[in-house]
Amino acid sequence: MTLSERISVLTKLGEELSRPDEDRTALIKASYRYNLWFTEDNYNAAIQAIASRMLKQSLLEEWVKPYNISDDITPEIVGMVLAGNIPLVGFHDVLSTFISGHISQIKLSDKDKLVLPYLIGRMATYDERVRPYFNMVDRLANFDRVIATGSNNTARYFELYFGKYPNIIRKNRNAVAVIRGNETKEALNDLGKDIFTYFGLGCRNVSKLFVPQDYEFSPLLEELHEYREIIELNKYKNNFDYNFTLLILNSIKYFSNGCILIYENEAIQSRIASLHFEYYSDENDLENKLAKHKDEIQCVVSDQPLKNWKHIPLGGAQTPTLNDYADGVDTLAFLTEARTPTA
Repeated sequence: MTLSERISVLTKLGEELSRPDEDRTALIKASYRYNLWFTEDNYNAAIQAIASRMLKQSLLEEWVKPYNISDDITPEIVGMVLAGNIPLVGFHDVLSTFISGHISQIKLSDKDKLVLPYLIGRMATYDERVRPYFNMVDRLANFDRVIATGSNNTARYFELYFGKYPNIIRKNRNAVAVIRGNETKEALNDLGKDIFTYFGLGCRNVSKLFVPQDYEFSPLLEELHEYREIIELNKYKNNFDYNFTLLILNSIKYFSNGCILIYENEAIQSRIASLHFEYYSDENDLENKLAKHKDEIQCVVSDQPLKNWKHIPLGGAQTPTLNDYADGVDTLAFLTEARTPTA
């Protein structure tokens, strides 16, 4: 298939994802039975973000312009270990591999194994030549490149097993938010999307706030209370209750509105239903604190531009564009560069 033909197929998929589909809905409901974090609303949010931000012809054509994607490419096999923390989290990797003309060898997460194969099957109904580009496997073998996503612990094993191949190996990361203290109610409410979408399980979810000295938390807590329905999910509530108990037992000062626990902690990653915060005294102090955790931060959201960081408005963390590469590593550049022979 030519690049233009692959873009055409992806565009048709985007159009289909924008419409209701009974079979897709049934698979989403089945995914929830496998993984109680994958609610129908969250799955549909992921699908609509993909359809609107990634699978439009103009966006795809603009995305690929800077890269050397030849119609005469000799396809390589790209082994992928997909994460399962939020719905369709590995879709961008699969999309990047397909649009670059390579073949995906995909090890699905047990937590999210139904919908992606269905979407690939739908693409094959538009053009049967799509099928050879995708292979679902239980174990990667005979591949040329690797993209593997996991925790900090699994990343060590990935580096051991895949180190001799061209690779992208991803570890734990989270988003952070920079608060200035003069945000509008609407902006603080938008921040709730960055915190609560997917129950905070994604690498782009805000897990920590950087706030000015003497910041008044009441307006933030009031706006985040608009997301209080999240506490109705038993798994989330169990985590909230457990973490609340830990804070009480350890005499840790906290702020809460009944659906989130906010407390001071230097760590970037926070527990489910919890949000860390850290004070900064001025812009230099803020810049130093962010730089200290550069390898742990996926993205920074803020109501204002930031020095040395790409600016993502509050509320925009969970709707990444095609150019918002995980860990700041350009996936499409990795897939289109000449392969270095291994020993």
